[in-house]
Order: sequence, then structure tokens, then C-alpha cells
Amino acid sequence: MNELLTYWGKLAAAPGLRVIGIIVIAFIVSRILKTITTKLIELAKSPSRTAQMREQQTRTMAGLLYSTGIFVIIAVALLMVMRECGFDVSPVTAAAAVASVALGFGAQNLIKDLINGFFIVFEDQYVVGDLIQANNEMGRVEYLTLRRTVIRNPAGALVTIPNSLIGQVANLSRDWSQVFVDVTVPSDENVGRALASLEKISGDFRNDTDWSPAVMDGPRVLGIESLSLDGTVLRLQVKTVLNRKDDVAREVRRRIKIGFEQSRIPLSRTHKVTLQGELPQPKP
Repeated sequence: MNELLTYWGKLAAAPGLRVIGIIVIAFIVSRILKTITTKLIELAKSPSRTAQMREQQTRTMAGLLYSTGIFVIIAVALLMVMRECGFDVSPVTAAAAVASVALGFGAQNLIKDLINGFFIVFEDQYVVGDLIQANNEMGRVEYLTLRRTVIRNPAGALVTIPNSLIGQVANLSRDWSQVFVDVTVPSDENVGRALASLEKISGDFRNDTDWSPAVMDGPRVLGIESLSLDGTVLRLQVKTVLNRKDDVAREVRRRIKIGFEQSRIPLSRTHKVTLQGELPQPKP
């Protein structure tokens, strides 16, 4: 009788120990995966802007690696436990394959979102904090996942764009910015005098120590941009550091306004209309 109990105890203990071993190994592998992904993020941390962009990219990639790895670990461990408990896993794997195919057909847009989001992060097209233009919308990226991109447009609204709909993207927050400043003078004004005044204003701006940190190149007077009935359009070009082009453009326009007033160069012409003849008298 004791031998029989010992025999059945061994049969019950062996699968139980293997199941416990599978669970322990799965837990250890998941912790190793978590440690690796966390270490990748820590290695990417740095105070420089380029490194911060890389950190955001690494963080997204690490999250993708961890979530995918955890799913695979749980699925494999579950199948192994079921086999140890005496279940035939062949029908389960076949059903999982069929379900995967059906899910793939039913979630094509979601899969497109995930694939396109993966390449957005992997190719470093943009990260959180970048100013981008996509799908006729311009704004700063506030949230980025593999499925969607959330930007805040100039009106303050949050715009959510599925990654599968993002095609051509203009990233306005990389390396440097550029702005063109147009100045219109009357057609009868001496263009040479206006260009000379712009050159002086541009030189003074370049030598201003308060604004030189924001300017990478310029302002440069490019010359006459166009001719129209409103007057002659003169153009300046300024290359600035990131996110300073609007400030620089406003300051350049202010200085042009003051400089042209001092040089008595008009920026607009008031047209005087003279009516001849007698005005009709009101009837009594």
C-alpha cells in the first residue's frame, strides 16, 4: 500500500514541479527583459537635445520590445503548462493560428497604424516635442505611440492622427529654422536707397550681441522679390536656431519700420482721390 501511494505521489509531484519550474523560468526571463529595456533607456539619457530625442525613440522601442516579449513569454509558458497538465496543445495552436488570421483581416487599419508607427520611431522621423506638419495640420507633438500621433495645433486644439494616415511629414524642429521677411515699398520709390537701408539694418542686427545667439546666418538682403501694382517687394532671409524664427522676424520687422521712418522711405502710399464738379443739392 505504501509503495502504491509513493508511486502516485511521484506521478503527481513530477508534473507539478515542472509546472512550477516553467512559471519560475518565465518570471525570471520577464525580469531579465525588463532590466534590459530599462538599461537601454538609462543609457540613452543625456542633457543634450540630440540625446533627448534619442531617449524618446529608445523609450518607445523599449516599450514595444517589452510588451511583445511579455506576450511571447506568457503564451509559450501557458502552452507548456497545458502540455504538462495532460492537455493536447495541437488544437489550441491551430485555433490560435486561425484566430490570428481572422484578427489580421479584421484589424488591418490597426496593423497599419502599428507598422507605420514602428517605422516613425525606428527612422526617427519625429519625437515628442517636435513641431511637425502632417495631413494639412501643423502643431507640436505632445503624445506618440505606435498607433497614433497627437499634436497641438496653433489654435490650441489636440489633433489625433492615426499613424497609418501619416504620409509626408515636415519636421520643423530639426537643426535650424529659416524665415523670409518681405518689405513692400512704393513703385516710384528709389529701390537702391531702400536696399541700402535694408543692408544697414541687417548689419546692425547681425552685430547686436543680444540677438546674435538666436541667429545662425543673416539677415541677408536677397534683393527684389517681385513687382506689382502695390509696389516693389524686397526680401530678406534669416536662418535661426530652433524655435526662434518668429521672434527674430518680429524684431527684424520692427527695425525695418524704424529705419525706414528715419530714412523717410515709405512702406505704403496713401492715394488721394479728387472729385470735380458740383455735388447735387438736396431737394427741399
